Amino acid sequence: MIIIGAKGFSKELLTVLMKKSNNEKDIFFFDDISKDLGDNLFGKFPIIKSIEETKHILAENPYFALGLGSPQLRRKMTDKFEFLGGKLKTVISPKAVVGIFGVEINQGVCIMCGSVITSDIKIGKGVLINLNCTVGHDSKIGDFVECSPGVHISGNVRIGNNTAIGSGAVILPNIRIGNNCVIGAGSVVRENIPDNKLVVGVPAKIIRDI
Repeated sequence: MIIIGAKGFSKELLTVLMKKSNNEKDIFFFDDISKDLGDNLFGKFPIIKSIEETKHILAENPYFALGLGSPQLRRKMTDKFEFLGGKLKTVISPKAVVGIFGVEINQGVCIMCGSVITSDIKIGKGVLINLNCTVGHDSKIGDFVECSPGVHISGNVRIGNNTAIGSGAVILPNIRIGNNCVIGAGSVVRENIPDNKLVVGVPAKIIRDI
């Protein structure tokens, strides 16, 4: 399979994948943006730098995982690789806790170590739930949302598509956050946020449109 991205979060994702399967020969990285990469990662995982080179790999194993944080890049690369016939893989750390009642996890979701997903929760396509996050009961998270490490989403929250939530942010119960928003690190969101807003602070305030 192919991990999209060869820096930062992609290396953390690799650790989860290796704990689920020890077959190193099955894992490749793709990065056609970074200029300072060698030919492999950690001396053993090939880095592919051209989309053309991925085609023969996808023909043998169509699965790819998103080693990127940005909601926009996660969506863009999903569209690109699905067009080539790729299948977006869901990756859940064995050290995450996922409820067994009413939890719907869509294609391509990544849930990392220490995170807790409770009950009656819907998580959209391509969502990243990074390290040590919590998602409370009856919440719905839209497609390609990024929850950075330590985000806490309370019960009955709604988060729109393509929204990025910074590290340590807290979303209080019953809050509605729109599409394409950015929630600053450490913010406490206690009021609804419309689409396309940057919010920062305790309590979180709208800073500007984005």
